Amino acid sequence: MLESLAIGFSAFGDPMVWFALVFGALAGYLIGAIPGLGPSLGVALLIPFTYGVDPVVSIVGLVALYAAAEYGGAITAILINSPGTAAAVATSWDGYPLTQQGRTGEALTVSILSSGAGIFIATLLLIITAVPLSEFALRFGPGEYFALALVGLSLVAGLSEGSPLKGTVAMGIGLALATIGLDVQTGTPRFTMGNPEFFEGLPLVPVLLGLYALSEVLFMIEDGPSEKLKSTPIGGLLALPVKSILGLKTAILRSSVLGYAIGVIPGAGASIASFVSYAVSKRMSKTPEKFGKGALEGVASSEAANNSAVAGALAPLLALGIPGSPTTAIMIGALMVQGIQPGPLLFTKSPEIPYTVFASLWVGVPVMVLIGLAGARIWAKVANIPRPAIAAIVAGICYVGAYASHTTMFPVHVMTVFGVLGYILRKLEIPLAPIILALVLGEMMETNFRRALISNKGEWDIFYTSPMTMILITIAVLAFVLSGVSQLRARRAKAQAL
Repeated sequence: MLESLAIGFSAFGDPMVWFALVFGALAGYLIGAIPGLGPSLGVALLIPFTYGVDPVVSIVGLVALYAAAEYGGAITAILINSPGTAAAVATSWDGYPLTQQGRTGEALTVSILSSGAGIFIATLLLIITAVPLSEFALRFGPGEYFALALVGLSLVAGLSEGSPLKGTVAMGIGLALATIGLDVQTGTPRFTMGNPEFFEGLPLVPVLLGLYALSEVLFMIEDGPSEKLKSTPIGGLLALPVKSILGLKTAILRSSVLGYAIGVIPGAGASIASFVSYAVSKRMSKTPEKFGKGALEGVASSEAANNSAVAGALAPLLALGIPGSPTTAIMIGALMVQGIQPGPLLFTKSPEIPYTVFASLWVGVPVMVLIGLAGARIWAKVANIPRPAIAAIVAGICYVGAYASHTTMFPVHVMTVFGVLGYILRKLEIPLAPIILALVLGEMMETNFRRALISNKGEWDIFYTSPMTMILITIAVLAFVLSGVSQLRARRAKAQAL
């Protein structure tokens, strides 16, 4: 492991890797600070810029953007009570009251230092758990891989915001889209409408840009110019005593571990990690009455958790090839564009990729902290950019990126169609993440399902005689059932309250 980590750190002998790290962090802060954008859209927008770039450089830039964007949402949450990301909502509960008390510098200092500590601690946990997880997965056969993909989809569908039924519908849409193209075994065209451009399936990058970025542009156009926001002047950014920061070490450590554990669960993500960690810290605090009124412990808990969840989401991505969050689902697309298949074999075939990710998370901590502290005054003004200007910039990047993916108009048309589809689905409150995950995992599911049946001469007992396959399928079923039961209880409780 130490030798492999040395390979990862040696990648930083290349100036381009450092450039990717700094550029990704800067872009992540800007995107995260703009309410409504977030890391998923940021990573999707950056993918077109990775064409022709070394895979190591690309993944370092994407990971840096992902981590920085998760923190960037805290900037506007603290300054103007407008969280840039969903995971920063809990940060605003105490961050904005601190700003109202004239303690903006303290809130921003605690938020960035907690975020850095969360990433550092979670990366250590990632290194410890990812390799054993991948080695265990190397024993899997086609039946186990099919069941593993099924678990990933069931967790995402069940943990999607809103109704589990809508999450399941979204998953079904994604699986249907994954069947477009040539049959993986017979080579027969499926749902291609006679168009050879569909033979390789739907181009992933235009689909991502359409569903996430272009649909957001349509919402911006619909909403029109937003109310003018004025950021709060920042003073005394580094005035917080070291003793006060050290007093938060227990909350930061607890929230980092909890955030990582929740982040590993496919579909849970930084938002759930942030809310759960905040609730746990409030319950275990000696002064719970201060939470919601300007408690530094609340800011530290939320930020440590949502940033440690970034490393957590990378664990199933690198070790199993299953995205741990919507953003890592998009990152799978970026890796596949580079010809890299995430999963257990990644650690043996391309060890420089996962270990450079580990190294970049650690190396990126001081870089992100310094940029975050030094640039706080700049990030605070990002929210002042007019929404029409943001819409125009994002739309321009979408169309240029889609065209650059194949240098033809076909991906541009695909992106436009999926932009409209994404807009309609979001209007219907159908989540987009299960669609992307199903589209990415669909081929894996189908291929291994058919391989399992062929290897067992068409007998279905292969799916219930293998203990690991049976355990994974049981987990998938329980994920659906338990999410449905929890939603039913929530509706009953709401009905009784009324």
